[in-house]
Amino acid sequence: MADLLPVLRVLGALLALFSLAFGVPLAASWWTGDGLWPQYAGALAATLLCGGGLWAGLRHQARELQPRHGIILVALVWVVLPLFAALPLLLAMHQIGRPISFTHAYFEAVSGLTTTGGTVLTGLDALPLSINVWRTFMQWLGGMGILILAVAVLPLLGVGASQLFKAEAAGPVKDTKLTPRMTETAKGLWGVYVLFSLACALAYWLGGMPPADAVMHMFTTVSLGGLSSHDSSFGHFQSPLLESIAVVFMVVASCNFALYFVALRKGHWRSLWCDPEMRATVLTLMGGGLFVALLLWAKDIYAPLAALRHGFFHVVSVATTTGFATTDYLAWPVFAPIFMLMLSGVATSAGSTGGGIKMVRMLILLKQARREMTRLAHPRAVQPVRLGRAVVDHRMIFSVLAFMLVYGATVTVLSMVLLLTDLDLVSAFSAVLASVNCTGPGLGLLGPSATYAVLTEFQLWVCTLAMLLGRLEILSFMVLLTPAFWRR
Repeated sequence: MADLLPVLRVLGALLALFSLAFGVPLAASWWTGDGLWPQYAGALAATLLCGGGLWAGLRHQARELQPRHGIILVALVWVVLPLFAALPLLLAMHQIGRPISFTHAYFEAVSGLTTTGGTVLTGLDALPLSINVWRTFMQWLGGMGILILAVAVLPLLGVGASQLFKAEAAGPVKDTKLTPRMTETAKGLWGVYVLFSLACALAYWLGGMPPADAVMHMFTTVSLGGLSSHDSSFGHFQSPLLESIAVVFMVVASCNFALYFVALRKGHWRSLWCDPEMRATVLTLMGGGLFVALLLWAKDIYAPLAALRHGFFHVVSVATTTGFATTDYLAWPVFAPIFMLMLSGVATSAGSTGGGIKMVRMLILLKQARREMTRLAHPRAVQPVRLGRAVVDHRMIFSVLAFMLVYGATVTVLSMVLLLTDLDLVSAFSAVLASVNCTGPGLGLLGPSATYAVLTEFQLWVCTLAMLLGRLEILSFMVLLTPAFWRR
């Protein structure tokens, strides 16, 4: 237990830092005069007191975090932060006469911070602005990862940053030093994130969105979260221009932010397309969008231009794990929604704000499969797995194979658990897959026109676990369950 004290000390600092986030809905409440500012102020004070108390009480436990500490801390953060993020939802919804249970509030907070985008709330158009601001702002914070932001701040408090960054970053980003110091890397990534966020909000505003909607939908576009302030999601606006803007920024956010950082830093913009993962991500999204558009046209669902509009928007939205919708695509030929949900597992890059297994893992898996087939025909052939010009290390290949095995087992086991609760097969499987991939809308009972409120509380907890596992990329959580991890 004494070994966990430095972790709890840093957790306290992170909670104190996170308490500042409540200032955003508090300001929105004060500006609109909805009378909910005391609820946000109370949540801020409670979070600050708990975090500050942990930090001050364990101030003598200051020491550099080890790799195992980073893993424990990341898991704790993504479990504990939603507890405090749920406080404003519990308090504010009770204040307006629409009380929700702790299960629903925690689910909504986890869905926000993990950028999943599933919701249990209805009547979003009638909610006070400050509640919708908090729901969407949580996604913006979770998009790049609250811990990567913390990496840029905690060194000021004497907390080492490298292990937090390595535990939180996805894919190969964690092993790539973009700058000599991890703090500079975190600041750079967040700088790019803020730059794209400002550009997105401005584009939405110039495209005709009201300022408040432009900001809230910017929060959930660049984070690939997909929560909306309207029950009809993006369909509320009925604007091809706004949908085109959303498609552009969803594609941009689905690619590795580290590449943008390097391009901005060194001015090598042409090198972006040379990255095999970025190329595969963009081509998959564009090819998938065109394929579904052709299907909708061939099946006489839409005229050609309408098919392109709806096909591209929904493929990009679902495949990038965003989850915006302008129509109920479950009414389309059954192939289309299943195809889009399958794409949500692979069509985002490592180092992006999206979920899923990441495109780089799929590329490595495909190249490894190709190498094994070549070996069957030519046993003595030497054919290393390459990504671009770089040879992929054998350890990374084994890591990808292990991840895919655990990913498949997780989806299967959690789907079986939901089936035990008498949920139908399509809804159970899609709920787990959409939660693990941090996509949001699923199939069956959980389509784009429905909410997760149709599930029982136990089913919601299963989906909450799936979202947390997906955000932690599964292995980071599973390792905590192994005896070897806890041996000194």
